[in-house]
Amino acid sequence: DIVKDPKFILGGATRTDICQGDLGDCWLLAAIASLTLNEKTLARVVPLDQNFGPDYAGIFHFQFWQHNEWLDVVIDDRLPTFKGRLVFLHSAELNEFWSALLEKAYAKLNGSYESLKGGSTIEAMEDFTGGIGEMYDVKAAPDNFYEILEKALKRCSMVGCSIDTSSAAESEARTPFGLVKGHAYSVTGIEEVSYRGRQVQLIRIRNPWGQVEWNGPWSDNSPEWHSVSPSEQRHLSQAARDDGEFWMKFEDFKVHFDKVEICNLTPDALEDSTAHKWEVTIHQGSWVRGATAGGCRNFLETFWTNPQIKLHLTEKDDGQDDCTFIAALMQKGRRKLKKLGAEMLTIGYSIYESPGRDGHLGKDFFRYHPSKARSKTYINLREVSHRFKLPLGDYILIPTTFEPHQEADFCLRIFSEKKAITEDLDENVAIDLPEPLHPTPTPQETEEEMQFRALFEQISGKDMEISAEELEYVLNAVLKKTKKIKFKNLSLISCRNIISLMDTSGNGKLEFSEFKVFWEKMKKWISIFLQFDFDKSGSMSSYELRGALKAAGYQLNNYLLQLIVLRYSDEQFQIEFDDFLNCLIRLENASRVFQVLSVKNKEFINLNIGE
Repeated sequence: DIVKDPKFILGGATRTDICQGDLGDCWLLAAIASLTLNEKTLARVVPLDQNFGPDYAGIFHFQFWQHNEWLDVVIDDRLPTFKGRLVFLHSAELNEFWSALLEKAYAKLNGSYESLKGGSTIEAMEDFTGGIGEMYDVKAAPDNFYEILEKALKRCSMVGCSIDTSSAAESEARTPFGLVKGHAYSVTGIEEVSYRGRQVQLIRIRNPWGQVEWNGPWSDNSPEWHSVSPSEQRHLSQAARDDGEFWMKFEDFKVHFDKVEICNLTPDALEDSTAHKWEVTIHQGSWVRGATAGGCRNFLETFWTNPQIKLHLTEKDDGQDDCTFIAALMQKGRRKLKKLGAEMLTIGYSIYESPGRDGHLGKDFFRYHPSKARSKTYINLREVSHRFKLPLGDYILIPTTFEPHQEADFCLRIFSEKKAITEDLDENVAIDLPEPLHPTPTPQETEEEMQFRALFEQISGKDMEISAEELEYVLNAVLKKTKKIKFKNLSLISCRNIISLMDTSGNGKLEFSEFKVFWEKMKKWISIFLQFDFDKSGSMSSYELRGALKAAGYQLNNYLLQLIVLRYSDEQFQIEFDDFLNCLIRLENASRVFQVLSVKNKEFINLNIGE
């Protein structure tokens, strides 16, 4: 409908096929321009066995990397237009459509075209390659920065660059030299040329707009090119066209640009001239509000509740005393949630030396031990990555959001030069309860028991059995006299649960002897609750639930803890005593079922062995 003779790819997929439309996704277009520099990588993302030929069915497919797997995204051939012209990404050739269709597929992957507004070039680069990103501050770059970029481009790494803005008003503002602030550019080449008897380092940049270029030294029409031989100009593909691509002196590049993003197709060390394969491990996890979303170290009371990952560095790098690894923390699916008002969270991580014991580390460990290393900064990008060199040993990596109570799924990738072992530092589910109490007749009742007996007789009558409704009255009457704890009345459902736990006769009522056993449990549970109700408000933080349950004899893993927090905490991540009591009763009931099943299973196994 748009043109009479459409082509999927015309004369090869090149960086000149990427011209930005009305959508603010220059970060994506800069990545696509870099993608065209590597035919093998391009062919994976943009399968070349599709066209508008005789078998055309109005369908195309593209492949993108998402959190350690490749997804095939299928789209139809409808594209947004205005007066017969493409509104968004388009090729300089009006009948070439691969780039526009790729943009549509990426929009589908992320939920909508609108969700592509604003982003980081490295995000799209990783989705095109499954590679690992590294970011450089140009003003603080290492002395061998030219060699790093040269090596990266030779290895077909994807490279982008940008100029920082000091305010939102500066976004896409043009400098006197023709550069655009807050705009994503691609780095498409780096070369040395012979100029008046000396070698000059040049770098080639592309503006995805397909126009608006650098107008300083070594720009398209600058006099410097008059002193470069025609053969060298041909080698550099130098041409005075307003196509958005230009050369500039590397020293000028360092003055005018602020950030460089490199996506390595494999995480080969750029500082080392020998390419080598790295070991890779992947961890998928979640920050769950009220349970494992503890925030950064500034929030010590909840920081320890974040997921904890143990890293064993067992082999030194070749010829080195330390171990090199890259830790890359990625938040998942946030761009797709943009239409619901979600933004990228500010994320980062800290690395601690392991104390040499298993199990989730508690608050006091982080109170008294400084981190050994950390991500360079907490930032609201999809992924935060950094390269480290640490001595042999065991370390604990804590991935976090900056603020507590922020929910998201995450993917943590560890790339190490030598084999490194990683494991989730999660608790094994374990139950360590005291032996069930059995009431033993004593010559004389305690004063407390005498008071309970009198109350029981008053409520129940001569049979000394009470229903759930009567138990509710008894417990609330007794607990109101307890000065140590503030609480709302125990609910009827709690009392029904208590009877289901303690009723040995199965008549749905509680005998006085059964109540005495339960009251001993109750006193212990009240003591534990008070221990973790730090402000004596009558409720405890859901982040303290792990410790409280452990004190009661229940060691739970993150998954079970998250489910319990979702069930029993309120919107302020607080758990009242009634909910804490219900939780413990249900756990004890579940543990009894588990123990019965374990015994039955052992009997079944022994029977089979005997046979």
